[in-house]
Amino acid sequence: MKFFSAFLCCLLPLAFAANVAADTGVSSRTEPADLAQRHQALESLGQALFFDTSLSYNRSQSCASCHDPARGFADPGVNTQAGAVSLGDDGHSLGDRNAPSVTYAAFTPEFHRDSEGRLVGGQFWDGRASSLEDQAKGPPLNPIEMGLPDVATLRARLQENPFYVSRITELFGEAGLASDEAAFDAMASSIAAYERSDAVSPFDSRYDRYLRGEYRMTEQEDLGRTLFFSQQFTNCNQCHQLRQSAIAADETFSNYQYHNIGVPVNTAVRAASGMASDALDGGLLNNPQVNDEHERGKFRTPGLRNVAVTGPYMHNGVFSELETVVRFYNSYNSKSAANKINPETGQPWGTPEVAQNLSLKELESGPALDNKRIAALVAFLKTLTDQRYEPLLK
Repeated sequence: MKFFSAFLCCLLPLAFAANVAADTGVSSRTEPADLAQRHQALESLGQALFFDTSLSYNRSQSCASCHDPARGFADPGVNTQAGAVSLGDDGHSLGDRNAPSVTYAAFTPEFHRDSEGRLVGGQFWDGRASSLEDQAKGPPLNPIEMGLPDVATLRARLQENPFYVSRITELFGEAGLASDEAAFDAMASSIAAYERSDAVSPFDSRYDRYLRGEYRMTEQEDLGRTLFFSQQFTNCNQCHQLRQSAIAADETFSNYQYHNIGVPVNTAVRAASGMASDALDGGLLNNPQVNDEHERGKFRTPGLRNVAVTGPYMHNGVFSELETVVRFYNSYNSKSAANKINPETGQPWGTPEVAQNLSLKELESGPALDNKRIAALVAFLKTLTDQRYEPLLK
């Protein structure tokens, strides 16, 4: 995959520059004539940067290495350890969190407190990057990810590429590469533009086609849809519904609030990384803007689009199967001994990594689900898969 990414990165700049010249009849160094053309140029630059392995210290890793567009913009598994967390550019460094999908991340609001004082939004699991631009600046300089030592090195890597020099100068002026910070900002703005593009968030799943009258759900999918949006039969929509209407065309299936749902430690990841199994991920408390102990162990509610093809699940990738996730939620309400067992391990569900601040009000608000309803919910969640990823569905 890395070979393909590097190869594609080489092709994209050349192809794009040629297309601009051919389509517009202007020099590739001419400022785009209108805003739409400029925006297209910015997206294409961002796409090239997204695939560029030269933005990592050893030139072995790009954004796409951990957010593969062919796999729902999530880690394809080739680059993971213990099936859940990504290897760094150095070939041995590991984090403790699963790489989330980039699809529909553009719809996450900036990190803020809402009218009721709740923390909402932000990129990364703990919201520490307020915007897509802030998020794009994180991995290149993270020593356990892409590993560049400083912004000056990143600027030098950009200046190695004549296409980047030409395109950044067109889009950001001579100041775009005049300083390290300006170059850093130009890179981040370009990648964010690509991540906001329709190519990343097309809204063309079976669910979207159903809303447009272009697809008829199966009986099982429709039951799952009814259960999902019901306030009587499940608690799904308390956290995984953004719009008030159940037929909103731009539903992203998250309210972007923060909760501790009692996810257990991923012991396989801890064993692979050498981190102590009893170490605690503070979640939202790791965000430098947060210092309230009541936020410890909380993570941002992820959107559910493409959820069926972007496992493993939870902030630490502890669950491999989507059905396991539904059964984990169900364990809070079911009294059945069978529902107290993790189907992937055959053992009782692990204890919460962080035992305080559990969102029990939300977790315990729904009734227990039988196997038919669990299967229906999983079937509905599969309808949220973008059309190009439908072949990946089991």
